Amino acid sequence: MNINRRQLLAMAAAGGIGASILPRSGQAQTVVSSRARIVIIGAGAAGTAIANRLVRRIDGAQITILDRRQNHIYQPGLSLVATGLKPADYVLTQTAEWLPAGVSLVAEDAAAVDPESRTVSTTGGQTFAYDFLIIAPGLVLDHDAIEGFSLDLVGQKGIGALYAGPDHAAKTWQAAAQFVETGGTGLFTRPATEMKCAGAPLKHTFLIDDIARRAGNVGRMNMIYASNNDSLFGVPIVSEKVRMLFGDRGITPVYSHVLKAVDADAKRATFATPTGDRQIEYDYLHVIPPQRAPEFVRQSGLSWADKWTDQGWAEVDQQTLRHRRYPDIFALGDVAGVPKGKTAASVKWQVPVVEDHLVAAIEGRAGTEVYTGYTSCPLITRIGRAMLIEFDYNNDLTPSFPGIIAPLEELWISWLMKEVALKATYNAMLRGRA
Repeated sequence: MNINRRQLLAMAAAGGIGASILPRSGQAQTVVSSRARIVIIGAGAAGTAIANRLVRRIDGAQITILDRRQNHIYQPGLSLVATGLKPADYVLTQTAEWLPAGVSLVAEDAAAVDPESRTVSTTGGQTFAYDFLIIAPGLVLDHDAIEGFSLDLVGQKGIGALYAGPDHAAKTWQAAAQFVETGGTGLFTRPATEMKCAGAPLKHTFLIDDIARRAGNVGRMNMIYASNNDSLFGVPIVSEKVRMLFGDRGITPVYSHVLKAVDADAKRATFATPTGDRQIEYDYLHVIPPQRAPEFVRQSGLSWADKWTDQGWAEVDQQTLRHRRYPDIFALGDVAGVPKGKTAASVKWQVPVVEDHLVAAIEGRAGTEVYTGYTSCPLITRIGRAMLIEFDYNNDLTPSFPGIIAPLEELWISWLMKEVALKATYNAMLRGRA
């Protein structure tokens, strides 16, 4: 792959790099005829992508999507909004504009699933029967689980929370920018639960540190990263690399610290640790709350009974994403109860698997596609540099460009993939074409 910087920039702008990161797109496949009733819960990345693929793959199917949200949020962009690199509207589009003709969007959320009668009831009182159900509602950010914390605090009293949406991400930058200017102790957290994009808290930590350095204020900063366990990242070799980068930049990691309470007036955070509660005073606190499945998943009996019992993720086979007890149900994206896979890149690899097995079921045969746990994290380490981390269920690195892009090196090309190319690829994924 012999290309120069100008050619690479052109590829990035066109989305070519991002498309290469997440292959398996646009392959010619047979169209099947069926009157199947397919209900999709959620019109986020996973629900929208699978809807676009199924409407082209199945002629005659009745496809219904349930989601009350009018706006679609490009979630990978929230970390850029929260550090002042993009405006809030960078991540916002209209949900309906991504959906194909022939798909019905019902602006209500799912309230319950009856897997025995094969029906879904909505918050608006409607009931929809299905032959196949795809659960893709995302997850719930459980901010209420942190005592003393409220989203109303974001942007005030040194508190940030980028996950909560574009407005809160922008307010997070307001608080972070003041911290960068005045200095003090910055405290960056992650929850003990499974979470979407586990690299996000690291990205925010690295970027705020880099912005302070560029402003000449790093000497006034005391940066603390509170990990929920004894690691900084779920893949051991990546965790060690992050530990080394933290050491180089004077960022202090504290391990097995889980945020449980915030005193915003006193600017004091309380953590649960193996030796008891510990309080840390801060000038800037970035909060990532516990995360769990929407309650209807658990109440409908679709969650795992023997693991993630506090979080409620859907009980699916990790290779096919098909429910282990109800074969006419699949789960995609954040809600799927699998060991990896809560990123947009994971969704890209999950969607063809569900499509394959659903179409195969219509045809009365077994599907063949397998999800390996592929997860990608363009881990930003400073403005203009990132590491392209790709891995699977086994924590093996699975680089898309072996010999060209070293996954554990801070590279400008990896930054371009995050800052420029990824959104174009994400949009193509929503259309079912990447």
